[in-house]
Amino acid sequence: MLEKVRLFLREVKSETKRVVFPSRKQTVQASLGVILFSAFVALYLGLLDFLFARLISKLLTF
Repeated sequence: MLEKVRLFLREVKSETKRVVFPSRKQTVQASLGVILFSAFVALYLGLLDFLFARLISKLLTF
């Protein structure tokens, strides 16, 4: 059992040496893309919510 744990940890160590992390520039660009996309979706859904609320309000006042 202990030998399996040691083998697993050795394999984890060797795999982490192969990991290629993104550069700072790539990380900033990806983060900005996610933030801008999230803001766009929030504005779009907020606008739809506002329009449907107005529409329902008008329909209920008839």
